[in-house]
Amino acid sequence: MVLMKEDNPGIHYRFNPPVSRDPMSGFAWQYTSWSHCSALCAGGVQIQQVVCKRQSDLTIVYNHFCDKKNKPKEKRTSCNTEPCSPTWRTGEWSECSRSCNGGLRTREVLCKRRISAMEEKVLDDSACTSSRPLFTEPCSNHSCPPEWLALDWSECTPSCGPGYRQRVVLCKSGESGDTLPDPKCPKHGRPTSRMRCNLQRCPPPLWVAGPWGECSARCGLGQEMRSVQCLAHTGQPSNECLEHQRPAAMQQCKSKCDPSLPIDTENPEECKDVSTVAYCPLVLRFKFCNRPYFRQMCCRTCQGH
Repeated sequence: MVLMKEDNPGIHYRFNPPVSRDPMSGFAWQYTSWSHCSALCAGGVQIQQVVCKRQSDLTIVYNHFCDKKNKPKEKRTSCNTEPCSPTWRTGEWSECSRSCNGGLRTREVLCKRRISAMEEKVLDDSACTSSRPLFTEPCSNHSCPPEWLALDWSECTPSCGPGYRQRVVLCKSGESGDTLPDPKCPKHGRPTSRMRCNLQRCPPPLWVAGPWGECSARCGLGQEMRSVQCLAHTGQPSNECLEHQRPAAMQQCKSKCDPSLPIDTENPEECKDVSTVAYCPLVLRFKFCNRPYFRQMCCRTCQGH
């Protein structure tokens, strides 16, 4: 008869008297010899298993030949309970500090002594007499492939509104650190060298007025003018200023008459169009000569009208 491994270990033990016998069946439960201690120190266990044997030749058979109701429990006893000698215990190696060009990995190395199956004490290194295992070792000694190196971003330009930041991206040798041509580095892993930015909203364009020019009349009422421009914050001309906020580019002025100048009795004040005014024909066309301001500015055009 072939014995199943899970029911019986298939080992021939020293004879032990049966502990439960059924004289009608010819089979009986019987304890095996004590097993070896499960540990050499700090507390192990010895076990006496219960097997079913044929009484005629004391061979181990399947458990179902014996009465399961009468099967005794296996026996257990403690053994080798004295503490173990101090010994070195090592932990798992850490990740390598570098992926290439030589790095280091470390592990925990402690001198420990097992007191019991559940207790272990850490001792001073001097308690362990054997050589201490290495707690560091080199790793990843192969050369690094060429890789991209991105320098710091520049400031956003311009300082307001939509702009860009720039940075230098170099292809570096993984072994020597020398700069290489871009094709030596991975094509798809290149960092971007330009990035959109917007620090703050730009101030709106403003009307900028220049200084007033000289009065057009040497004596009495005249006109003075100045330049008025719509400028962006960059100083460039713009057409986005509000027209109703535009400052005056022309205003009336009055010059003091110098008594030392000769007086033309026939024409005490020279009648002429102000040279800087280009709309005198329109003044005449729209019949504005009856208004004092336009009549003064376009004196010659308005003569006789």
